[in-house]
Amino acid sequence: MKNLVLAFVAWVSAFAHAADFNYQLVPQEIAAGVYAFVGQTTDFNTENGGNIVNTGFIVAPDGVIVVDTGPSLRYGQQMRAAIGRVTRKPVVLVLNTHHHPDHFLGNQAFSDVPVATLAEIQKAMAAEGNAFAENLYRMSGDWMAGTEVFLPTRNIGGGALDIAGRHLQILALEGHTGADLAIYDASSGVLFAGDLVFNDRAPTTPHAQVERWLRSLSELEQLTRASTFRALVPGHGAVTRDASAIARTRDWLTWLTGFLRASAATGMDMTEVIASPLPSRFKQLPMAPDEYRRSVGHLYPAIELEVLEKAHAH
Repeated sequence: MKNLVLAFVAWVSAFAHAADFNYQLVPQEIAAGVYAFVGQTTDFNTENGGNIVNTGFIVAPDGVIVVDTGPSLRYGQQMRAAIGRVTRKPVVLVLNTHHHPDHFLGNQAFSDVPVATLAEIQKAMAAEGNAFAENLYRMSGDWMAGTEVFLPTRNIGGGALDIAGRHLQILALEGHTGADLAIYDASSGVLFAGDLVFNDRAPTTPHAQVERWLRSLSELEQLTRASTFRALVPGHGAVTRDASAIARTRDWLTWLTGFLRASAATGMDMTEVIASPLPSRFKQLPMAPDEYRRSVGHLYPAIELEVLEKAHAH
């Protein structure tokens, strides 16, 4: 009976939050002046409103630097309010790590400050942003009310970025998408890795170029070996104090592409591949069955073609 009561209370609480569209954003201080909002390791739905993503901010000497803005206008507004409860310093810059909608559709709430990203990311946002927003409306419902695409207003490249009295290292990478931006804050030792790193959640692959992704993971791993490194904020999942999330992301991607190539080499069709069981180490991984099925759809046709071309070449 006690468990039923607790379950009912949890359901009522979740329903209340959904009814008032409250994301319940609580900043976690992961280093002095550096905070993260950690989302759920689930999929988009009408209960979480798309709060499945990690965003964050850095309170620098002369202002606040925001990293990603979440999946909706409401999220961005609530994020900005939560930042205001931590510091009265103004937001001076927003950085978008890539063009997937859960990371940038909150940009509207920061339309009065510079929003920056790589030029390639901005182009992808312009090309696909409206379709992404429409899809999130279908999955998350009225949480998305009023949300429109707000593109970055400033293009940056990889290298040093001095802003608001803070020295950042911008990494121009690729692999999860055609262009991925990561941020290393040397002052705190915090690495914001974006969706190049998933922690205890199966990675998403709609725009993945896996070989390039693996190379990017190696670059991020080098940063975690620096004497100044203190924490890694993945795009999804809990903050870590080491490179373990990088290793787990690499393990999934390496297994996935290896298995798909082996399946193509034996002539398995997509239906057979989708029906194949996951290795035991991934069976309890949040979203693993769903993301595996999606990844087969995303990646298998090209891998089949690659394997066939190699076979014909020999």
